[in-house]
Amino acid sequence: MTDVEAPRAHVVRPTTRGLDREVVVRAALRAIDARGPHSLTMRGLGQDLGVEAMSLYRYVSGREDLLEAVVALLLDNFRLELDETIAGTWQGYLQTLAHAVRRIAVEHPAAFPLVATRHPAAPWLRPPLRSLELVEQFLSTLLSHGFDDDQAVDTYRAFSSFLLGQLLLESAARGAETGPVEEPLDEGGASVPTTDAAADTSANPTVMRLRSLLSEDRSREEFEVGLESLLDRLEMGLAQ
Repeated sequence: MTDVEAPRAHVVRPTTRGLDREVVVRAALRAIDARGPHSLTMRGLGQDLGVEAMSLYRYVSGREDLLEAVVALLLDNFRLELDETIAGTWQGYLQTLAHAVRRIAVEHPAAFPLVATRHPAAPWLRPPLRSLELVEQFLSTLLSHGFDDDQAVDTYRAFSSFLLGQLLLESAARGAETGPVEEPLDEGGASVPTTDAAADTSANPTVMRLRSLLSEDRSREEFEVGLESLLDRLEMGLAQ
């Protein structure tokens, strides 16, 4: 009597069909929304997508690249919407922009600290308005409404400081971890991008022209002005 060979178990092999960089990045954003950026790993994301972690390196160079891509996705989404809804006054523009940034903090509180704390596209830009394209739009809009160079840059500094402080507090109140994400894990030997600080600004002439003003350290002056404005507002409230 011949032995009957036992049937082999059917092995389900993961497939990368339907994957591309956008699908991977959007899945990472969903993972961050659910578990926070500190829990994001290439291995865990691969499990979410039903593939091996190494398959993801076809689309991103590693965890650091993935986090940067998530930030870019959040900023690009609202910047494109903003292009169509810019108000006719500079006050309207700043209000529209502020509410657009706040939507990120409200809809993605766990991801917002990435926008607020990670290194910007150039070392002389400030989060959360951290992309060259967004700052180019910001400065150009103010200049088109009669601001001079110094006024436009001062407004950029004050506006970004207001957004950063207010929205980080709001994100924290919604349960977000506001500390910077730790150094990326060495998963798959992927290289960590280091070229952000040398970003090409040729497509952003206003940012390029005002780079020296944007690079000035006015932290002490900004602190004093902000403090005085707060005290003045409190005094006005008490006088009413």
